[in-house]
Amino acid sequence: MPSSSLRVVLFRPKYAENVGSVARAMLNMGASTLILVDPRDYDIERAAPLATSHARHLLESARIVGTLAEALSGVSLAIGTTARTGGWRKGLSTPAKAAPEILERIHDGGEVALVFGPEDRGLTNAETSLCDQLVTIPAHPACTSLNLSQAVLILLYECYQHSLTKPFEPKGPPTERDVSFEERQALFSNMEKALSDIDFLKDQNVEYWMMPVRRFFSRFRLRKNEYNLLMGICRQVRGVAARAAKASKDR
Repeated sequence: MPSSSLRVVLFRPKYAENVGSVARAMLNMGASTLILVDPRDYDIERAAPLATSHARHLLESARIVGTLAEALSGVSLAIGTTARTGGWRKGLSTPAKAAPEILERIHDGGEVALVFGPEDRGLTNAETSLCDQLVTIPAHPACTSLNLSQAVLILLYECYQHSLTKPFEPKGPPTERDVSFEERQALFSNMEKALSDIDFLKDQNVEYWMMPVRRFFSRFRLRKNEYNLLMGICRQVRGVAARAAKASKDR
């Protein structure tokens, strides 16, 4: 498993010590890219003892960014983690089921991000809406939530184990690359505008009505040629809607 192609993204981690434990878990499972999004009171010297001297270099090379969108820039697959289910959080997978697709994306030359929320509340709907898929870790009913580093370790363990049963073999670049995070967001934005122009979306809570659309597209790998096709359809729909609105106004 090319470790540089798998990002561990910690969104607003609360305790520096947990970041250190995450770094140690990453080292044990062969992951090397750590990104911290707007960490609270982060201090590398408080994190270092939990990372041990062996994983300190992961803390020193970690990137700190201001937003989750920055952390996901360029990835072809973003997987969020959640302990809560229901509501918008449908179609959840498990680490064991998600691992094969993660490795397949990496084998095809893409980058994958595993996104973990703050220790005290996890990822909110706003953050999970930026993720293509959601993973939950099955646990005993008495368990309320896992420690941050435990959750990271479980996901990375499944990826590592899957990489051992399916060794990395370069396939060469795919005919059409996977779309990036930025391209997916641009597509959803254009689809939202097109659906609004034809009065398909309700005026209230547009994000809620768009969520099934986002979840639908997260079920499969969207390639660049398919992205171009869908963007072209959105442009045509908006153009037709604009002409119809003008014709109605001129009557």
